Amino acid sequence: MLALYRSLLCLYPRAYRCEFGEEMMAVLSEVQRDVRQKTVWAQAMSGAHEVAGLLYGALQEHLRAITGSYASGLFSARRIMRSEFRFPKATGLLMTLILIAVLMAIDKARSIEFSGPYPSPQVGPIAQAEFTLLPTLLIVLVGACAAALIGWAIVFALRRSGIHRLSEVNPSQSQRSGNS
Repeated sequence: MLALYRSLLCLYPRAYRCEFGEEMMAVLSEVQRDVRQKTVWAQAMSGAHEVAGLLYGALQEHLRAITGSYASGLFSARRIMRSEFRFPKATGLLMTLILIAVLMAIDKARSIEFSGPYPSPQVGPIAQAEFTLLPTLLIVLVGACAAALIGWAIVFALRRSGIHRLSEVNPSQSQRSGNS
């Protein structure tokens, strides 16, 4: 396994290998020693995890060498969304499920409303509007994405303008220095 790790280290840029290669091999050797007492399944999972980490790290280092920065990649998570503004990963799924449940409840309520006799026969029944779940859900999701994009743009603009620094201002200290 160490031979595989050593060959994967060759995928890293030469300067990075010269600086960190021996240290990385020492860490990988230590991980390999720790895993030897575990089951075959644990050894396989550890090996797969380390191989994936080495491949991902090599890709990151080549991108960093090209762009000059870790956070300047187009698909970098830091560029897309700052960690202070993140929701848990399950939030999007749960919100979508709740939205679908609400839309289905509205559809069921409409069908119950129109299933009974119409109370005012003089006017006549009003034709039920055709309601389909998928187009409505698509419109709502596109609207939610647009609202999220607008909200992100506002937060990004505020961060860029320095408004967030107002939380660091201590008004009591400025009053004391003015009274002196």
